[in-house]
Amino acid sequence: MAEKRDYYEVLGIQKGASEDEIKKAYKKKAREYHPDLHPDDPSCEDKMKEVNEAFEVLNDPDKKARYDQFGHAGVDPNYGGADGAGGFGGGFGGFGDMGDILENIFGGFGFGGGSNRSSASANAPKRGADIQESVTISFMEACKGVSKEIKINRMCTCDACKGTGAHEGTTAEVCPDCHGRGSVKTTQRTPFGAISSSKVCPHCNGKGKIIQNPCPTCHGIGRVRTQKTVSVDIPAGIGDRQTIRLGGQGDCGVNGGPSGDLLLNINVRSHSLFKRDGFDVHCEIPVTYAEAVLGAEITVPTIDGDVKYNIGEGTQTGTVFRLKGKGIQKLQRSDRGNQYVKINVEVPKNLTKKQKDLLKAFEESLNEKNYAKRQSFFEKLKKKFDI
Repeated sequence: MAEKRDYYEVLGIQKGASEDEIKKAYKKKAREYHPDLHPDDPSCEDKMKEVNEAFEVLNDPDKKARYDQFGHAGVDPNYGGADGAGGFGGGFGGFGDMGDILENIFGGFGFGGGSNRSSASANAPKRGADIQESVTISFMEACKGVSKEIKINRMCTCDACKGTGAHEGTTAEVCPDCHGRGSVKTTQRTPFGAISSSKVCPHCNGKGKIIQNPCPTCHGIGRVRTQKTVSVDIPAGIGDRQTIRLGGQGDCGVNGGPSGDLLLNINVRSHSLFKRDGFDVHCEIPVTYAEAVLGAEITVPTIDGDVKYNIGEGTQTGTVFRLKGKGIQKLQRSDRGNQYVKINVEVPKNLTKKQKDLLKAFEESLNEKNYAKRQSFFEKLKKKFDI
């Protein structure tokens, strides 16, 4: 058998260390070598067993006294079995659920998966879950607002048992193990004293009650999934991919808790004429060559219907004008955005010979002053090349 290291050396302390120093040293070494903290290092398990053995001896005044006087010969060399785990029952078994102990010792390391946290609230009222649904509306419905009826699937209180989960005419019994608390308390002895922890009652799974005769409709759950029709007022100005929250329209709560909410996702179909930018509306209007040259009264479509607008003589393609307040109503407000109209001058096609001759004659009657942009372009060109 390999010679054992000095127990004081194992814990990294000096001979004559106080009880408090021994415990602090053990905590430090446990952090350093515990296998749960170093799952990829197989050597930690053996090191932790060595630390446990050293602590078991040095933390016991009688064994410590014998060890200080006679060394390893002063204590039973087979103490705790061949694995040398000392009075902890081999390995870490004597600790019970090691996660519970380490969570109390080390706190922030997060051992135990929550087993040390109180489960007294396991049967407390709980809010129901939120549910999500989607609805598609037209562009104009989004601009003006609309009421829609949608079908949703939600968890509701079982009508057959009124939410108790028990068959009609019967009642749930108080759990004999946890006495209705939903949790049971256990006490474990450790090198640092007795540590108590609360765990979910395994008999009732934290409900605090036992249902001997479950409701056949909900199978003892107390809730059933049902389809319901909900009327929704979608406000004017809603945008694509926005969400409306309807309070209390989600799944019903548990143990008398409040219902969750319905989150309604809005999808808005595109429009053939209008495009939206925030609360502004954009559209393009084609005008004839003559209308652009001479000016004209044109008809402009808006989300409120057609309106008349006068374009001036010589209107160029790409010109944009604004119709103030003809956009979309802003959410929860009375004011609106604007509509922006872009002019596209349509060049005529398929002209007859007579029309072409007339157009050529018209063109010959013009001079550079009639084409301001063209004149400006050639002036810039001359300056560039010093023509």
